[in-house]
This record gives sequence, structure tokens and C-alpha cells, in this order.
Amino acid sequence: MSEFLLELYSEEIPPLLQINAREHLKVELQKFMNDQEIKYKNIFGYSCPTRILIAFDGLPEKIKIKSKEIKGPKVGVSEDIIQKFSKSHNISYKDLIKKKVEKGEFYFLKTSKKELFVKDLLADTLPKIISSISWKKSMKWSNNDLMWGRPLRAIFALFDRKKLPFSYYHLSSSDSVIVDQNLHTKSKKINNLKEYISFLKTNKIIVDQTERQKIIIKKFQTFSHLRNFKDQYSKYLLEEVVNIVEDPNVLLLDFDKKYLDIPKEIIISTLEKHQRYFPIFDKRERLTNFFFVVANKKDVKKFISEGNKRVVDARLSDARFFWEKDRSKNLIKQIAKLKDITLYEKIGTIYDKTQRVRKLAGLLSDELNINKEKAQVAASICKSDLCSDLVGEFPELQGVMGKYFALSQGFEEDVANSISEHYLPIGLTSPLPKKPFSYSISIVDKIDTLVGFFLINEKPTSSKDPFALRRSAIGLLRIIIENKLSIKIRDLINYAIRLYEEQGIKFENENTEVELIYFLKERMRNILKLKNIKIDIIEASISSHHGDNFLDLYKKNVLMNKYITKDVGIKAISSYKRASNIADKAQKEIQGRPDAVLFRTDEEKILFEKINEIRKAFTTKEINKDYENLLIKLSETKQFTDNFFDNVVVNDENKDIKNNRLELLKMFCNTFNNFINFSKLEGR
Repeated sequence: MSEFLLELYSEEIPPLLQINAREHLKVELQKFMNDQEIKYKNIFGYSCPTRILIAFDGLPEKIKIKSKEIKGPKVGVSEDIIQKFSKSHNISYKDLIKKKVEKGEFYFLKTSKKELFVKDLLADTLPKIISSISWKKSMKWSNNDLMWGRPLRAIFALFDRKKLPFSYYHLSSSDSVIVDQNLHTKSKKINNLKEYISFLKTNKIIVDQTERQKIIIKKFQTFSHLRNFKDQYSKYLLEEVVNIVEDPNVLLLDFDKKYLDIPKEIIISTLEKHQRYFPIFDKRERLTNFFFVVANKKDVKKFISEGNKRVVDARLSDARFFWEKDRSKNLIKQIAKLKDITLYEKIGTIYDKTQRVRKLAGLLSDELNINKEKAQVAASICKSDLCSDLVGEFPELQGVMGKYFALSQGFEEDVANSISEHYLPIGLTSPLPKKPFSYSISIVDKIDTLVGFFLINEKPTSSKDPFALRRSAIGLLRIIIENKLSIKIRDLINYAIRLYEEQGIKFENENTEVELIYFLKERMRNILKLKNIKIDIIEASISSHHGDNFLDLYKKNVLMNKYITKDVGIKAISSYKRASNIADKAQKEIQGRPDAVLFRTDEEKILFEKINEIRKAFTTKEINKDYENLLIKLSETKQFTDNFFDNVVVNDENKDIKNNRLELLKMFCNTFNNFINFSKLEGR
């Protein structure tokens, strides 16, 4: 059995590009092997900043290709078509055979059995697979035509201990591996994967990213144990750093304790976001003045340590200066400066937005029964920290800094918290604002954003969503659902439209309200799928939901999903299906509501009474509706529908009685559909 190795050696590739390229190559080569029915034992995908390696072991030298028939054009077509088919398969017209099949007589060609060398197949397909890598950013260098994430310098390709020859643009594959260190280039002929890994390790290059990660984590844990630190670090930062270094060495450094007086988020952001260092916490999860640096070589002379400490000290010194300067600036007075920050050309400035959000917050506060004045104050200052030097330096801290500024200036804690939390959530599973002032400002901020971009027709497309409107919509729905809020979204949307109109914003979409409600319903699908709600239930509920109470919609889905395979759900569906099967066939004969005067049996009267009883329950205010009890009531109708169908002939000779009974069944089905559209539920 043979080994296959492919290494792409380049200038340093950024972590994300590197990971994507590695995984893409691995997937595409696996797909190739599977398509060609080439068996293998193992596949390995490794990468470090300058090289990507994909390796297979247990490959055969040859594969056998079975004989097969390939269907061609139909007999009787023009000779040009037949010749084209023959030429495309590199055979003579005379080698085609005629064969009758179900759809007529066709030309066929029969391929012969053959053996192919795996190395030849690989040599032929590798340029195509390498070219298929999609780079978010790519570059062209020298006089070469190749576009690549970073300049590609060499290709190492080996099959069964021998060079696998092929060309890719200006490069030809080699059986030697190149190492550049300390301005010196050397290469070595390699025979197998074990030798490849050993050669690189000798030159202080660990190509296996998993091994590099284990080394880093072990060092973290050793230091943490010795110093009584909490074993805590960012998994995202770790993945990034792992793919920046080739020979990881962990350094434990510190900064001046005086900087611990400034908000911890500034320090963490300085270390993680700006320097790719790891902040360290004590066992009580308090930030310490220590941090980890992952260097790419050993710090024998302490130059790396001293250099990194100087960088951190300088950045924290600047941050402290900005903090002292910015926290004294009155947040209310800062609002006017938001006029200088454009949100988007067609919808005005950040100041314009805060004015709309303030009024929307007032409307929502009445519905949520929270202090209107406080809500409007919170809305007014929620963007004020965007004017600060700190947020200019650390844009990822918008909102967070606003919270600290507000607290230092004597604002109440719930108002201050709303400044930082109104940006939440930032993803499908990220934390939510849980306090009334926080989630109320978050709701109106997101509605204002959605309405604004829909008004100017800057809606998401299937492939693009530059303003993250899907994220805003999902965040809005998550807040409503998880905080159990029954709010009138449509009223907020229409008020937001009016506020844009008052500010003189030019409308490009007159259907904003309708389209936005539909957009939210579609985003609800995603949320429900993540909750593992059955697809037919989602479709049944979404298609029948004509209001704007999304908590109501969510509750129905959860309940139906809970009961659909249980006795309650089975009975409800069975009862509905039996009635709808008859009612749906007689749509033209059904004109209106049933007339009690035309009832001739007790079964008709009882079923009518039960329907009205349930319909009355549907008329209660949504906030007071007991959907679980409603569903149970729907299921309990089965005994009455069974009695009806067992003892009542729907197709009575008297046309009026017949139509009246059909109208009764239609009324019965419509009552069920007030819950969700039962016709779209699969029978169970």
C-alpha cells in the first residue's frame, strides 16, 4: 500500500485563510478518492503559517475500472450530433451500438475494462483541486498569473516514496521539502510522512496544529497550577494563535498593577483583540496583572518578553488616559455630537436614530409597564459612547464603555446596563438582555434598524446581508420569545415608519410593514428549527399566523411538537382530518355558517355547542390564553366527531340539510385552523 503527500509551501497565510484552505483541500481530495472508488486507510490534514499538508496512507497502486455502457443520442438524430458524442468520448462512430430501452432506441458506447495508476489520476486532478480553493483575499506577484492567498513558493508531492510530477502555473512539483530559517534556505528529499514530520521538527516546525495546541494548553495549565491561576482562556483566540506559530513557546508576563483600576474589559480587549495575548484570572475569576504570550521561538535572552511588556504598557497607558478623559464627559451633552456620525447616507445620522429610538422606547414602555422617562433617557444616551476616544480606539467596546461612563456619572444601574446590553444578542446562541430596560431598548433599536433599511429597499438577498438584518431580526425574536413578551410588533413598525417620515427620509419601499412582518416570520423558521420543532408543524404554524404576536406563534409550535405523537395530538389530528376530508370536497356547496334550526340530530347540536365553546376560548386576550388547554379541548372533540359520523348521514337527500352539515364541518375545521393549519400536519 502507498502513501500520498501534498504540501503547498507559501508566504505566511493568516489563520482563517489557512484553516479554510486546509479543510477545503482535505474535503476535495476525499471526494475525489470516493468518486474514483479509491480505498485508503487514513487521511491527515495539517497546516502551519507557511505550509499546508494533506496526506493519505493505505492507497492502492492501481484501481480497476469496470466496463460500462454510456447512453448517447437517440437513433434518428442528425449525424452531427452522433459525431459530436463519439468525439467527446474519443471513439469512432462505428464503435457505437444501438439498443432499445423504455423511451426508444438509442446509441450506446461500451467501455472496456481497464486498470489505472492512482498516481496518474492524482497528477491529472491535483491542479484542478488546488485551483478550487476559494480565498477571501488573494494576491498576484512577480510576472506570474497565479492568484493565491499569499505567494505560493513550492509544491511538494509524493506517491509511494517517489515524486508525483505535475505542474501548477509556474511551479512544478518536487520531492524535496524547503525550510527557510534565519535568512537561510535549505531543502531535503523526503520519502514518507514520518520522515517529513521528523525533518520539520528538527527545524523547529510542528506542522500538526493539534500537537501545537496541546503544547500550548499544557504550558497554560502548568503555569496556572504553580501560580494558582484559574485555568481559563478564550477558545477562539487559542485557535487563532495555534495557526500563527510553528514552534509554540508560552511566556508568563505581567503589567503594572495600577492599570487594574481601569475597566477590565479595556485590559482584556487590549490583550486579546489587539495583541493576541491571553489575560489571566485568579480562582475567584478576578482579572490579574499577568498574561500569557505564545511566542514562535524560545526567549533565551528575554528580548521577546521585554518587547511585549513594553507594548502592553504603552497601550494600557493610552487606554488609561482615554478612560480618565472620557468618563468625565457628560453623556447627555455628548448626544449632540452624534450628528457628526453618519449611520447610513439614506437614513441619516446616529443622532437621528437616537431620536427615533427614544420615541419608540416611550411607546414600548407603556406596553411593558415600565418607567417611561427612564426608558427614554436610556434610549437617548445608548449611543453616546460612540463619541468617545476610547471607543474610537476600541470599537469592540461600544456599549460597554457607555455603561461605565453612565455609572461614573450617577445614572441608575438599570439605565447603565441597558447601554451595554441593547446590542445583545450578537448571534443565534449568544446571551440576551434579561432586564426590562435593557431588552426594551434592544427591541426598539433593532426595529428602527430593520424598518430603516427596508424603507430604502436595502433588504438582504439570498447571498448578501451587508447590514446584518437577519441577525437583528433573529435577535429581536429571541428577546421576545425568551423573555416571554407579548408585544404588538406591527404597532412599533408603523410608528417607526412614521418617525422616519417625520425626519424627511425618502421612502423607496411602500410595502415595508408587510415585507418586514413576512421577513420576521421567515427568521422564526430558523429559530424553530434550532429548537428541533418538526418541519410540518413549523409550516402549519407559519402559514396560518396572520398576526404579529411571535410569542404566541412560538408557544403553539412548542405545544404541538410536545403533543403531536401523544394521545392529545393524535386525537386532534384524527378528528380534523376526518372532518376536512368531507368538507374540502364540497367547497362550492358551502356558503356560510350552519343554521341551528336545520339540525335534525342530537349529534349535530352537541358538535355545534362544542365548536362554539372552543371558539369562545380563542377570543380571550392573547396574554391570557391557555394554549395547552385549547389543544386538549381540540383533541376532546374526537368523541363528538366520531358520534357525528357514526350516526349522521352528511349527504342527506334534503339539499339544505346536507349543506348545513357541510357548513358545520367547515366551521369545525376553521376552528382548528385558528390554532394552526392542521391541513399541513402529517398524519401520525
